[in-house]
Amino acid sequence: MKTATLLLALCLAALPALSQEETLFNGNIESGGFGGPVLKAGGFNGEAGLLVGGRGGWIINNSFIVGGGGYGLVNSVKAKALGPRNQQYLDFGYGGLELEYISRSNKLIHLSFMTMIGAGGVGWRDREMGYDNDSNPDAFFILEPAVNATLNVTRYFRISAGASYRYISGVSSNATTNADLSGPSGTLTFRFGKF
Repeated sequence: MKTATLLLALCLAALPALSQEETLFNGNIESGGFGGPVLKAGGFNGEAGLLVGGRGGWIINNSFIVGGGGYGLVNSVKAKALGPRNQQYLDFGYGGLELEYISRSNKLIHLSFMTMIGAGGVGWRDREMGYDNDSNPDAFFILEPAVNATLNVTRYFRISAGASYRYISGVSSNATTNADLSGPSGTLTFRFGKF
């Protein structure tokens, strides 16, 4: 009888453990955030291009970032289409949701793995520099995985250098193709915030 009572008591004591709610993050969640400028260098239509933009995000438990970013081409890259004034140049930009996993963020130098899922537009213009856009932009989907090495400069400032690859789909323009816009990029990010 004592054994049965003890067994019943143990079973009843274990019931609350079975019904505990499971969550993605257990316990207290540490939050932080950052924002900053980004430079990306890569190839577009067989030429070197420079993208300038910015990104920011919510840092969860010093190991995961949910954020967003946007980037635009700032130098003159020739389009494959000729216009009324002969040579045309690309207008190109994109943005989207960025998800990043950070490994050992408390170390002086650490790695992170990021993916951007978003959309963008590409068109062309007649002048090398300027805003006289002579085309309707063509929308596209972008998936851009990346790996970064980050240096903790101060408690509120970090510099990241890395590499990414743009996978672009949906371009149906005579100025460029999916393959001409897809490709590797080198990335430099300046992160300011609470880490």
